[in-house]
Amino acid sequence: MDMTNSAFILFSAFAALILLFVFLYFVPVNLWITAIFSNVKVGIGELIGMRIRKVPPSIIVNSLITATKAGLDLTTNDLETHYLASGNVPNVIRALISADKANINLSFKQATAIDLAGRDVFEAVQISVNPKVINTPNVAAVAADGIQLIAKARVTVRANIAQLVGGAGEETILARVGEGIVTSIGSAQNHKSVLENPDKISKLVLERGLDAGTAFEILSIDIADIDVGTNIGAKLQIDQASADLKVAEARAEERRAMAVALEQEMKAKSVEMRAKVIEAEADIPKAISEAFRSGNLGIMDYYRMENIKSDTDMRSTIAGDDSGSSDSSKGTIGGKK
Repeated sequence: MDMTNSAFILFSAFAALILLFVFLYFVPVNLWITAIFSNVKVGIGELIGMRIRKVPPSIIVNSLITATKAGLDLTTNDLETHYLASGNVPNVIRALISADKANINLSFKQATAIDLAGRDVFEAVQISVNPKVINTPNVAAVAADGIQLIAKARVTVRANIAQLVGGAGEETILARVGEGIVTSIGSAQNHKSVLENPDKISKLVLERGLDAGTAFEILSIDIADIDVGTNIGAKLQIDQASADLKVAEARAEERRAMAVALEQEMKAKSVEMRAKVIEAEADIPKAISEAFRSGNLGIMDYYRMENIKSDTDMRSTIAGDDSGSSDSSKGTIGGKK
């Protein structure tokens, strides 16, 4: 009997301990007491509802205590709604307190919208109070005289609370400033004027209103460094001259190839005509034979013709021209005179 009573007592104690843990989990008494001493009205039912809705009561209660101490009029329902929307409740509270101390007009609705948009609302308030300096990368531009200049600027910006939702970020500011620097240097007549007065770049860029539609307000643009790069104009002229030379060489090669082709064609025509001459000369003995057979040519006529040819060959030989001899030999019958 004593063993049964002891087991029952142990079981009852274990069950009571489990119930105590469950009670303390669903009813965070310590947070409730902390809220009461902080003059924040949070009911036990609200704390239990937070647990049921899977909202950490510590985040909501501590954030509400901080907001109340800072003089902000917020409710647990406001903070719970923002948490359930995947918002950063403590960060929003810090941003609201910082904005209130810095006399910046920032409502809870604006702060939650900025936070849900993916921006750090607390950092935005800090940038509004303490402007941020953005260093641009090296921006290369060419003046009208063809000299390249490499500039680097420092852009001082302040967060524009009203444009944080839907406004462009730092990348847009850098891109616009870079575009403005390129335009300003490109419009200069020569690079020396830019080196003498680099502040002209800042003035021209600021006049363009580069912060329109962005989440920042540009306070100043300062040229931190400007160096002389390469002579782009001369390089382009050299490249153009090289390209023109290659084109001229290609055209000259084309004309040379056409001349060679024409020469070969003329040689072929010369050989063709020479073959026709030889072919015609080959018909002469046949014509003489036919003249003998038909009686149109007598033997004395033939010998007189041969004598004339021999005399012509002799005169050509004396004059130093062997071509007549070689040609006349081809016209004889059987190669004999």
